Amino acid sequence: MSTLLEHVMAPEVRPFAIAAAMILIVGSLEVVTMLVGASLSEMLGTSIDFSHPSDNGVINAISWINVGGVPLLIFLLLLLGAFSITGFLIQDVARMVAGPLPATVASLGAVAVSVPLVRAASGAIAQIIPEDESYAVGLGDLVGRVGEVVVGPLDQGPPGRVSVADVHGNRHFVWAVAAPSSSPLQQGTMVLLVDRAGTRFVAVKADDELKPSKPSLSS
Repeated sequence: MSTLLEHVMAPEVRPFAIAAAMILIVGSLEVVTMLVGASLSEMLGTSIDFSHPSDNGVINAISWINVGGVPLLIFLLLLLGAFSITGFLIQDVARMVAGPLPATVASLGAVAVSVPLVRAASGAIAQIIPEDESYAVGLGDLVGRVGEVVVGPLDQGPPGRVSVADVHGNRHFVWAVAAPSSSPLQQGTMVLLVDRAGTRFVAVKADDELKPSKPSLSS
């Protein structure tokens, strides 16, 4: 066990060990957030809108690599997994031939191999997922929806969180602030998303007729 640990934590493979550890951390965070009624995958999925061209080169690069449009959390896990596995393989081969490569050189090689692998995997996963189970929506589709303040209060300062369901019933957790004319919206308040600036929504208190009706005990 100690020999294996020394091999995994050796300086020349440390970047790939860190990537593997991040997979475990991200997976654990997803489980924890689901237990508390949220979802890390939903938070990441609505934090950046990849559905339209952007002035941000990083977002465009991610969109190109994630050609299948898989959820952002799955994309990150694919990228970390490909980088980690490829890096360990590169160093193992190099060790058998002449000796391990410097970590920087091996990392560059792992990135070069991982990008086409992830792009192919993204496209393959998108083909496996049935079309009738694909309910992807853009951030703009959430404007006009009624949600509940789950992290608040919402005011004109730092944004809070609103839980809102899209037209398919899928739950999203989005950043939001209160409209300029609105008083603070306390946690638990039902709000209407009336506008969006980037990834931040503007909310007002929902009128009673817009609030979802609660099922009666007889039903």
